[in-house]
Amino acid sequence: MNFDYEISSKKGPFSLNLKELWKYHDLITLLVKRDYVAVYKQTVLGPVWFFVQPIITSIVFTVIFGNIAKLTPDGVPGFLFFLCGQTFWNYFSSCLTATSNTFVANASVFGKVYFPRLSVPISVVISNLLKFSIQFILLIVVWFYYFFIDKSYHLQPSFSILLVPFYLIIMALLGLSLGLIISSLTTKYRDLTFLVGFGVQLLMYGSSVVIPLSEVKNPTIHALIQYNPITPVLEAAKHSFGCGGSFNFYMLMYSFIVAIILLLFGIATFNKVEKTFMDTV
Repeated sequence: MNFDYEISSKKGPFSLNLKELWKYHDLITLLVKRDYVAVYKQTVLGPVWFFVQPIITSIVFTVIFGNIAKLTPDGVPGFLFFLCGQTFWNYFSSCLTATSNTFVANASVFGKVYFPRLSVPISVVISNLLKFSIQFILLIVVWFYYFFIDKSYHLQPSFSILLVPFYLIIMALLGLSLGLIISSLTTKYRDLTFLVGFGVQLLMYGSSVVIPLSEVKNPTIHALIQYNPITPVLEAAKHSFGCGGSFNFYMLMYSFIVAIILLLFGIATFNKVEKTFMDTV
């Protein structure tokens, strides 16, 4: 008997099966739309919350860490410094948080119909990219204000601003890979679900989002923050917009290599758990 399509559980640990994923691109599009609509459905402000959250957070950080603790770099507006860090950090944290719940949140669907399970985490990365785009527009508007109107600050953007898409790729890979690993582990260890939110907050304070790397004087803590693979991306992004930070190509490549290694491990773990997760969820 001839079959047009064959579903098999036999595949390599690092198998992505991009051809099969492309066949389900319509499903990925629907999942992206679902993720976007479901979050702000029946809300008063709707997508405006994309602007409200980074603005309020940046204001709080400016008052506490900028005005009181005096941690912002000299010659850089505190609000812009924190907004830049928040914009890129939010993309990573959103991808990580949403992806880490893939198996548990979609167990009822996975148990009824077949489709490439990686479609769900990939749709999360894409839908959060739409959210990032809106917040990035806000960052550009604020940056233009300080650059062209409020000239009390002398912002000096760098040509490395052209690497913003590369920064996003690293952030997406890190969020996706860590999310895949955590999602695979939560099928057996539900405690991780409660630790994700708390862990992401701790990771933020260890990623130079709030505290500039140049202000960390303790050598041990400085090294821990510096070799956090998220830190080089945040530092480079801030440097690109003239908001402090520093650009180090070798550290960026370090982050990229770590992201690739974690992605391979995440895919292998995801593919392994995918075959038996319905027995444990």
